[in-house]
Amino acid sequence: MALDHDTMIDPPIETLLGKVDSKFTLVTLAARRARNINSYFNQLGEGLGHMIPPQVSSTAHKPLSMAFEEIAADKIIWTAAPEPAEDVAPEEVVAEAQDDPDAAVDAKS
Repeated sequence: MALDHDTMIDPPIETLLGKVDSKFTLVTLAARRARNINSYFNQLGEGLGHMIPPQVSSTAHKPLSMAFEEIAADKIIWTAAPEPAEDVAPEEVVAEAQDDPDAAVDAKS
């Protein structure tokens, strides 16, 4: 959907929403990156150099605007968190072995 007029939001919200799965994810991703950018600028005088600098050249002076521009330029990419592995309690393994002794022998070999 092309916009026929300029908006105050640059990059357009439609472009940003196309990069993530929901508005909540967009806000969270941009806020985290804005905090990183802010920390980068705050530590510049200290010479620590452990923060990642802004990844796009921007005329914006606010970290959140820079974060939105990075998301639109595909410099910051959202990925889904991996599903945690299902932990098997030792009691469950023992109970299964007691129920089926042949399975316990197969598992040991």
